[in-house]
Amino acid sequence: MWYWLFKHVVIGPIARWYVRPRWSGREHLPRTGPFILAGNHTTMIDPVVIALGVPRPVIFIAKAKYYTGTSLRRRALAWFLRAVGQVPIDPASAQTANPGLETAGRVLRDGGVVALFPEGTRSPDGRLYRGRTGVMRLALPHGVPVIPVVVRGTREVRLPGTGRPRRGRVQVTYDAPIDLSPWAGHPDDPAAWREATDALMSRIARSSGQEYADRYVTDEERQERDRRTGTEP
Repeated sequence: MWYWLFKHVVIGPIARWYVRPRWSGREHLPRTGPFILAGNHTTMIDPVVIALGVPRPVIFIAKAKYYTGTSLRRRALAWFLRAVGQVPIDPASAQTANPGLETAGRVLRDGGVVALFPEGTRSPDGRLYRGRTGVMRLALPHGVPVIPVVVRGTREVRLPGTGRPRRGRVQVTYDAPIDLSPWAGHPDDPAAWREATDALMSRIARSSGQEYADRYVTDEERQERDRRTGTEP
């Protein structure tokens, strides 16, 4: 109930007016059955515009830090994420990510839609960074399609409370499912997860036109990005 209320009554109408999203490639979204959305990630707006273009509920895998904190803003965010059914994950390592991925796996087994940002965090500078393997750790064992998603234009948007507000025009593209057949026989092989993830990131880089940085975002880059954008924990 909360998911549809926020999507169609509370957040959705405001987001549509403020960022004027346009969606393409929605014919690639399965009408039934489980699938995974895997997109580039540059701003906090990305999950909203991705979910608005999908006619089914989308369960995002959100970083565990967003569910903690004692400030009013943090508590409100944690309540919102739980209310709309989002799943916490700690992407620091394969081991810490396991509980979140197990929960996401249950969503897929129930025929649901899961969304992840393979980079594990927002880009600090607009480039596309190396993907973590969580998407493929879900997709290969469960045999579900992975839909690459490219979001453009959110970096030009300034939300109220972050300096001078500025509306934008955002484009979201749902690409054709990536071909996972080369790794289909290796659902539990870390080398297969890595190769398939690199293929996914290559597809996103080609579709988005972003410069690709073949490394993970560092803690220092995350801290500087959060300081600059006012999104510190």
